[in-house]
Amino acid sequence: MSNTPRKFSKGFLSTTAIAGVAAALLATGVPAPVSSAFADAVRVEAPQAPSFADVVDAVSPAVVSVRVQAETKTVSNDGPFNFDFNGRGFEDLPDDHPMKKFFDQFSRGFGDQPGDGDRRAERDRRGPDGKGRPGRVRPVSQGSGFFISEDGFLVTNNHVVEDGSAFTVIMDDGTELDAKLVGRDSRTDLAVLKVEEARKFTYVDFADDSKVRVGDWVVAVGNPFGLGGSVTAGIVSARGRDIGAGPYDDFIQVDAAVNRGNSGGPTFNLNGEVIGINTAIFSPSGGNVGIAFAIPASTARTVIADLMKDGSVERGWLGVQIQPVTEDIAESLGLEGQDGALVAEPQPDTPADKAGIKAGDVVTAVNGDTVKGPRELAKMIAAFDPGETVDISIWRNGKSETVKVELGSLPTETAALTPDEETAPSAPQAEATLDQFGLTVVPAETGTGLVITAVEPDSAAEERGLRAGDVIVAVNNQDVANASDVVSIIDAAAKDGRKAALFQVENENRSRFVALPIDQG
Repeated sequence: MSNTPRKFSKGFLSTTAIAGVAAALLATGVPAPVSSAFADAVRVEAPQAPSFADVVDAVSPAVVSVRVQAETKTVSNDGPFNFDFNGRGFEDLPDDHPMKKFFDQFSRGFGDQPGDGDRRAERDRRGPDGKGRPGRVRPVSQGSGFFISEDGFLVTNNHVVEDGSAFTVIMDDGTELDAKLVGRDSRTDLAVLKVEEARKFTYVDFADDSKVRVGDWVVAVGNPFGLGGSVTAGIVSARGRDIGAGPYDDFIQVDAAVNRGNSGGPTFNLNGEVIGINTAIFSPSGGNVGIAFAIPASTARTVIADLMKDGSVERGWLGVQIQPVTEDIAESLGLEGQDGALVAEPQPDTPADKAGIKAGDVVTAVNGDTVKGPRELAKMIAAFDPGETVDISIWRNGKSETVKVELGSLPTETAALTPDEETAPSAPQAEATLDQFGLTVVPAETGTGLVITAVEPDSAAEERGLRAGDVIVAVNNQDVANASDVVSIIDAAAKDGRKAALFQVENENRSRFVALPIDQG
């Protein structure tokens, strides 16, 4: 009997030990010795994406926000409601005027204190500088910019500063400094400001953008939505974009996030060099959709140098209206290929006019360099200084010629073309039809040209944009006065194996060329 309890106790302890192990297994899942043998957490040694931190650290001090203010004439109070009484603000009304009393009391309910209107009126009379000049300086825009020299020259967009009278740059560390406008160029949307401060500024340099390739990484730094310095990254999406912004369009397209306020800010390569200046975005919503355009460094460098030197940019000027050479136009002129720029009209008393360049000529080369199209011709001519003489190769009457032209200076402001007074004839004579092209015409009252009175729907003429009221001045560079002239010229072209005829058309004082197929109908 005395051994029984001991045996029970021993068995109980053994059972308890087994139960304890089981409890441990339930609690931890595995015994402690096994747990310590687990493998490390998964870690993939994959190639790491590039970090832009070093680039950003280096260039950020050179990038600034540009705040632009404009002097505006005050016509009313500065409170939440502004009113105008025949050109006068209510501060200018007599003190006993009922409207002045009403609006003075009305505005106080929105936070104004008694006497505020008088103090504001006095401030407005003194002007923004307190010296008696009228008006008030108010913020009108905010963009971005960057220093290009240690003595304070900085670059931004023309559209950022064009309406401004006062300029402030906000540094990366929050310091605000006044700047003055040195010069601007609307045709390339560039402007230069200067900060007069006794310090050396961190600045950046331009890259050789000819080495920039589609697919290269880029970093955009700027001030989107006025938030302050922000950085985005992406790649170069395309080169040589023409977005219709101006005569020298040659933008670099990037997909880095660029928004309002980024205008004038730089896009960098990974060496911290500026490859372009952000100037436009494509966005149905107004925000970033991954399509932004930057002015190439090569364009900016030359323009900025001129602005820093003279405050303006002088460019060579030919003085012609030009248009692309389409396949049909090339065929009608006997040209091989579509290179060149077709002269729609030389403007009167311009270098081109004086040199004998005529409507219908195709400019094929400048000083021996091939002209690919109108955009290339504009850039090539603009690269010369006014007064330089250049050799212009043209295609005329089926053969190549060269004329020497002394370039003029591109006017800073080109007067808008204004249409002549209405001279649409009333067709006193019988109309004639050019069935081959789907046109009905009548001789112009001036005795020169044919007025189109009707265009057949779905005809070759309608497809190419001819409309009633257009005046056909010449066909294949030969003047026409009646329908029989056109028929004779077309017959001659057909005998020569031409498949299209070149119509010179005028409307509202503008001239253009349209190629119509002569094997129709």
